[in-house]
Amino acid sequence: MSSERPINPRFDDDMWFNEVSPGPPRYQSDTGKPVRYFTVVDKQDGVVLGYVWAADEDDAAAWEPREVVGPRAFIEGGSWHAILEEAKGRGIRPSEALAELYGDPEAGVKGWALPGSLTDAPNAAAVKALAKGE
Repeated sequence: MSSERPINPRFDDDMWFNEVSPGPPRYQSDTGKPVRYFTVVDKQDGVVLGYVWAADEDDAAAWEPREVVGPRAFIEGGSWHAILEEAKGRGIRPSEALAELYGDPEAGVKGWALPGSLTDAPNAAAVKALAKGE
């Protein structure tokens, strides 16, 4: 009697892959170039939920949730990601999308852009560090 286990015959089956579309257009999610960003605060209690940043040079824009806030910041991020995705679909530059979001008090679901918070950072990593509380 052999100690080898039999090989499952399904491992010899051909596999078929159907190519699908790549999904909706999206801005890049990272850049080492300078970015502009603003702070997003909760509409009810003013807690800082995260930051939205953009950089035209690398066609990049993203939401950075503030980690200490926990799930509430990550959930809010879904609305900001969707808005950025929609802006990319319209073909506008990241800085234009950022300006639209900053000027729209109804942009987020539970959060909105803090007036006077639009500023510059050396790169996306600086905003990510800010969101992590570093």
